[in-house]
Amino acid sequence: MKRLFTLSFILFIGTATAFAKPPKNQYVRIKTTYGQCIIRLYNETPKHRDNFIKLTKDGVLNQTLFHRVIQNFMIQGGDPDSKNAKPGEALGEGGLKYTVPAEFNDSLFHKKGVLAAARDNNPEKASSSTQFYIVQGKRLTDSAMNVLEQGRLKGFKIPESQRAWYRTVGGTAQLDHGYTVYGEVVSGIEMVDRIAGVKTAKADRPVEDVRMTVELLKKSECKQMDKLLGI
Repeated sequence: MKRLFTLSFILFIGTATAFAKPPKNQYVRIKTTYGQCIIRLYNETPKHRDNFIKLTKDGVLNQTLFHRVIQNFMIQGGDPDSKNAKPGEALGEGGLKYTVPAEFNDSLFHKKGVLAAARDNNPEKASSSTQFYIVQGKRLTDSAMNVLEQGRLKGFKIPESQRAWYRTVGGTAQLDHGYTVYGEVVSGIEMVDRIAGVKTAKADRPVEDVRMTVELLKKSECKQMDKLLGI
């Protein structure tokens, strides 16, 4: 009887594990000497989400620099060439030998703290394989957004829900529908503000290197983050 009970218990545990619900979202942690942040990758942009997960698993982004920093705009990094770059060396052209197809979604916009893909000037607006930026941005007035709608946004109407974010929290609305947004900072936005405020030189490169390490949160940590965020 004892042996039968033990076997039944093992089978129960195995079944429970097999049917345990996975986390709804994948989160990543970016660490720098200016602090760290946790980013939720959007499921609405699966190609970019999966690419970032693979880059992180492969360690491609570790020890790359935030090589382009503009206060009240964004901090950009992920260029593999930056790992061993000399002081003052021009950066921003590096990457792997592929691009990621654009994934635009009207519900995803350039509010402060979002993760978005850098790209070169190409008609498909395909994203860089490795380079990304995190928005710091600034608060925008309704009149400024009206000008964007008639100009750079080519008539796209910014929904009131997004206007409210831009008015109160800030962002870079001028980049909407031009660059793929695929995640957002859910903890540690202070890191972005600190990096955005560093002293820069030619081509907006920080005078002192700002290196990063990027890691995936474990499934248990992702579940905890989902719970904390009420997702």
